[in-house]
Amino acid sequence: MTEIAFHFNVPDKLAYSCRLLRKAYLSGAKVVVTAGPEVLAELDQLLWSFSPTEFVPHCHVSAPANSLAATPVLLAESLTACPHHGVLVNLGQNMPAEFERFERVIEVVTQADDDRLAARSRWKHYTDRGYAMKRHDFATARESA
Repeated sequence: MTEIAFHFNVPDKLAYSCRLLRKAYLSGAKVVVTAGPEVLAELDQLLWSFSPTEFVPHCHVSAPANSLAATPVLLAESLTACPHHGVLVNLGQNMPAEFERFERVIEVVTQADDDRLAARSRWKHYTDRGYAMKRHDFATARESA
Protein backbone atom coordinates (compact mmCIF):
# COMPACT_ATOMS: atom_id res chain seq x y z
CA MET A 1 0.00 0.00 0.00
CA THR A 2 1.17 3.51 -0.80
CA GLU A 3 2.86 5.33 2.09
CA ILE A 4 1.47 8.86 2.57
CA ALA A 5 3.38 11.67 4.32
CA PHE A 6 2.25 15.25 4.88
CA HIS A 7 4.88 17.95 5.38
CA PHE A 8 2.97 20.73 7.17
CA ASN A 9 3.70 24.39 7.97
CA VAL A 10 6.24 24.81 5.19
CA PRO A 11 6.98 28.55 4.85
CA ASP A 12 7.96 28.42 1.15
CA LYS A 13 6.61 25.44 -0.80
CA LEU A 14 8.99 25.72 -3.75
CA ALA A 15 12.19 26.35 -1.78
CA TYR A 16 11.29 23.45 0.53
CA SER A 17 10.58 21.27 -2.49
CA CYS A 18 13.99 22.04 -3.99
CA ARG A 19 15.69 20.81 -0.82
CA LEU A 20 13.38 17.78 -0.65
CA LEU A 21 14.09 16.90 -4.29
CA ARG A 22 17.84 17.33 -3.80
CA LYS A 23 17.70 14.92 -0.85
CA ALA A 24 15.62 12.42 -2.85
CA TYR A 25 17.94 12.66 -5.86
CA LEU A 26 21.04 12.13 -3.71
CA SER A 27 19.41 9.04 -2.17
CA GLY A 28 18.81 7.59 -5.64
CA ALA A 29 15.02 7.94 -5.62
CA LYS A 30 12.93 8.44 -8.76
CA VAL A 31 10.46 11.27 -8.14
CA VAL A 32 7.47 12.78 -9.92
CA VAL A 33 6.34 16.26 -8.89
CA THR A 34 2.76 17.20 -9.69
CA ALA A 35 1.10 20.61 -9.62
CA GLY A 36 -0.43 23.12 -12.00
CA PRO A 37 1.64 24.32 -14.97
CA GLU A 38 2.50 27.69 -13.38
CA VAL A 39 3.85 26.09 -10.21
CA LEU A 40 5.85 23.53 -12.19
CA ALA A 41 7.34 26.25 -14.41
CA GLU A 42 8.42 28.20 -11.33
CA LEU A 43 9.86 25.06 -9.71
CA ASP A 44 11.74 24.25 -12.92
CA GLN A 45 13.40 27.67 -12.87
CA LEU A 46 14.18 27.43 -9.17
CA LEU A 47 15.76 23.98 -9.53
CA TRP A 48 18.25 25.50 -11.97
CA SER A 49 19.27 28.26 -9.59
CA PHE A 50 18.62 27.36 -5.94
CA SER A 51 22.12 25.97 -5.30
CA PRO A 52 25.20 27.11 -7.21
CA THR A 53 27.12 23.90 -6.40
CA GLU A 54 24.43 21.21 -6.70
CA PHE A 55 22.19 20.32 -9.60
CA VAL A 56 19.02 18.24 -9.41
CA PRO A 57 18.48 16.61 -12.83
CA HIS A 58 14.87 17.15 -13.86
CA CYS A 59 12.66 17.54 -16.89
CA HIS A 60 9.01 17.88 -17.84
CA VAL A 61 7.10 14.67 -18.53
CA SER A 62 6.63 15.87 -22.13
CA ALA A 63 10.36 15.35 -22.81
CA PRO A 64 11.48 12.55 -25.17
CA ALA A 65 11.27 9.00 -23.77
CA ASN A 66 15.07 8.59 -23.50
CA SER A 67 15.25 11.76 -21.36
CA LEU A 68 12.41 10.56 -19.13
CA ALA A 69 14.12 7.23 -18.56
CA ALA A 70 17.41 8.89 -17.60
CA THR A 71 16.03 11.71 -15.44
CA PRO A 72 15.33 11.08 -11.74
CA VAL A 73 12.94 14.02 -11.20
CA LEU A 74 9.96 14.53 -13.49
CA LEU A 75 7.58 17.49 -13.48
CA ALA A 76 4.02 16.54 -14.49
CA GLU A 77 0.58 18.13 -14.47
CA SER A 78 -0.90 14.67 -15.14
CA LEU A 79 0.44 11.35 -13.89
CA THR A 80 -0.87 9.30 -16.81
CA ALA A 81 2.35 9.21 -18.84
CA CYS A 82 4.84 9.03 -15.94
CA PRO A 83 7.33 6.17 -16.18
CA HIS A 84 8.47 6.55 -12.54
CA HIS A 85 6.38 5.08 -9.74
CA GLY A 86 8.67 5.60 -6.76
CA VAL A 87 7.88 8.88 -5.02
CA LEU A 88 5.15 11.38 -5.86
CA VAL A 89 5.43 14.93 -4.49
CA ASN A 90 2.13 16.81 -4.67
CA LEU A 91 2.47 20.60 -4.71
CA GLY A 92 -1.07 21.13 -6.00
CA GLN A 93 -4.35 21.73 -4.23
CA ASN A 94 -6.13 18.69 -5.65
CA MET A 95 -6.00 14.98 -4.99
CA PRO A 96 -3.51 13.54 -7.50
CA ALA A 97 -5.25 11.04 -9.78
CA GLU A 98 -3.58 7.63 -9.90
CA PHE A 99 -1.50 8.29 -6.75
CA GLU A 100 -1.97 4.60 -5.84
CA ARG A 101 0.63 3.62 -8.47
CA PHE A 102 3.37 5.21 -6.36
CA GLU A 103 5.23 3.61 -3.47
CA ARG A 104 5.20 6.88 -1.56
CA VAL A 105 3.30 10.19 -1.72
CA ILE A 106 4.55 13.38 -0.10
CA GLU A 107 2.08 16.23 0.30
CA VAL A 108 3.75 19.62 0.87
CA VAL A 109 1.51 22.10 2.72
CA THR A 110 2.19 25.75 3.57
CA GLN A 111 0.64 27.80 6.39
CA ALA A 112 -1.74 29.55 3.96
CA ASP A 113 -5.39 28.99 4.83
CA ASP A 114 -6.41 27.79 1.35
CA ASP A 115 -3.49 25.34 1.22
CA ARG A 116 -4.27 23.97 4.69
CA LEU A 117 -7.97 23.58 3.86
CA ALA A 118 -7.23 21.66 0.66
CA ALA A 119 -4.72 19.50 2.54
CA ARG A 120 -7.33 18.60 5.15
CA SER A 121 -9.59 17.36 2.38
CA ARG A 122 -6.79 15.21 0.91
CA TRP A 123 -5.88 13.90 4.40
CA LYS A 124 -9.49 12.85 4.91
CA HIS A 125 -9.58 11.16 1.49
CA TYR A 126 -6.47 9.11 2.31
CA THR A 127 -7.54 8.16 5.85
CA ASP A 128 -11.07 7.22 4.74
CA ARG A 129 -9.45 4.68 2.41
CA GLY A 130 -7.24 3.17 5.12
CA TYR A 131 -3.87 4.66 4.25
CA ALA A 132 -1.39 4.97 7.11
CA MET A 133 -0.47 8.63 7.48
CA LYS A 134 2.83 10.19 8.48
CA ARG A 135 2.96 13.76 9.67
CA HIS A 136 6.04 16.00 9.49
CA ASP A 137 5.48 19.43 11.03
CA PHE A 138 8.07 21.89 9.76
CA ALA A 139 7.26 24.42 12.52
CA THR A 140 7.85 21.84 15.27
CA ALA A 141 11.04 20.58 13.64
CA ARG A 142 12.47 24.12 13.47
CA GLU A 143 11.61 24.81 17.13
CA SER A 144 13.42 21.70 18.34
CA ALA A 145 16.52 22.33 16.20
